[in-house]
Amino acid sequence: MNQDTVLVDKMVYIKEGIIEKIADTIEFKGIEIINAKNKYLTPGLIDMHVHVWDRYELGLYLSNGVTAVRNLWGMPMHLRIKEEVIEGNIISPTFFTTGPKLTGSEFIGDDNLNLSNPSEAKDKVISYKVRGYDFIKTYYGLDKEVFDAVIEQAKISEIDIVAHPSQKVPFSYHLNSQVKSIEHAEEIVQQPLQFDLDTIKLQPIIDSISQSKHTSYSPTITVFNNIYQMMMDDSILDSESLEYMNPLIKTTDSKKQFERWFNAKQEDPSTVERIKKQHDFHMTMVKKLHEAGVTIICGTDGGIGVTLPGFSIHKELNFYKEAGLSNYEVLKTATVNASQTHSIMNQLGTIEEGKIANLLLVDENPLVKLSSLKNPIYVFVEGRKLNREALDSFREKAKNRKNLMASAIRYLENLIIEK
Repeated sequence: MNQDTVLVDKMVYIKEGIIEKIADTIEFKGIEIINAKNKYLTPGLIDMHVHVWDRYELGLYLSNGVTAVRNLWGMPMHLRIKEEVIEGNIISPTFFTTGPKLTGSEFIGDDNLNLSNPSEAKDKVISYKVRGYDFIKTYYGLDKEVFDAVIEQAKISEIDIVAHPSQKVPFSYHLNSQVKSIEHAEEIVQQPLQFDLDTIKLQPIIDSISQSKHTSYSPTITVFNNIYQMMMDDSILDSESLEYMNPLIKTTDSKKQFERWFNAKQEDPSTVERIKKQHDFHMTMVKKLHEAGVTIICGTDGGIGVTLPGFSIHKELNFYKEAGLSNYEVLKTATVNASQTHSIMNQLGTIEEGKIANLLLVDENPLVKLSSLKNPIYVFVEGRKLNREALDSFREKAKNRKNLMASAIRYLENLIIEK
């Protein structure tokens, strides 16, 4: 993925989870050889915006070729998952997580960590770094004074910021060098554009993002499009695909989101067309971001609403293609672009000597056919080989799982510790 080409008839030697050598011929003794004749080896996919609720979801990501995830709603359970992944105790994508979402004081809710002053903001950043969270996530309601404190301390603590834009500061404020990615296309519509779907007004915003060479953009097209899908399918909560959602999320967040948009449609039928128009505008936005040279990174918001863990990345990638990116450019968003967002991810994203062996072996060339990524023959995660039988078993174990109470207890733990 460092050039738009296929290297033919190569051997790749993996040792202790690292790509040791790539050559036409490699002499070997006592090493398992995988015959990949007429197959294609490609970097594993990276989903840069997920919400993980249990370990079953980690298997769903792997079964869909996702070999690294960036969890953006951190809780104590995610620190445990991260530790067990590092120690090799669970089979999982390479795992990164933010701390809890940092919000302004008026954004009350059990999912928010409300900051009231700069001193408290700095203390939280210090604490999250010490405890082992990889990134800071900023969210709604952070005013300039508190946001400044978060940025200042993040720089001192050497921890990157992932920004869900705050409406209390100008959008351009999120282009600070400490902010490594901005999330959600709809936030541009909601904040600087004030819901005016005007491409002329959009262009200067795109230009400002493109001038910020250190900030990537994660459009998360899929999660917004799923609003439209919910309004078009009254039975979506009973669909087979929703059997892969965490049962706590399905009975709370999925149901709540469906009811919100079902009621909105009932009260005003034109809401359906309005949401469809905004989705189409998001697609235009992706095209313009790409044309302006902005680094687009693939994120799905998987794990909430009706956005499925793992499966949704293929929908997200197809949206980028629909927006005008070539297959190679689409693949970059979920491989090399993603890996370059944070220094701690730089060893991912390409098949090169010295890189971590997160790889997919697929039947057809994804530069020609993106759908070949959906069911890889083998997934290698940090050198560990998983065949299709194992990957399918992850899907079966995740389907209709009965861990609602366990998920609720972990969420309650978060409220007790973080709040």
